[in-house]
Amino acid sequence: MIRLHKKKSDITTETLVNTVWVSTFLALVLTIPALSVFLGIYFTTGNLLVGAVIGFGLHFVALAFSDRISKNLTRLLS
Repeated sequence: MIRLHKKKSDITTETLVNTVWVSTFLALVLTIPALSVFLGIYFTTGNLLVGAVIGFGLHFVALAFSDRISKNLTRLLS
């Protein structure tokens, strides 16, 4: 028989709010620069493919550093 452990239910409101803010700021940090570069290249050169490739690359470079960014945001907001 499989017994599943009960989840912790003693999460404080401060921890929950901090988690929401860190997640929101992390989402903004990961998407806004890549989207800005994509739109900037697209509107200045008119080349959709170049803008998409560079924006896509920048997004994944930011994802590679997401752990460090998340730790710094958590430290900053705590």
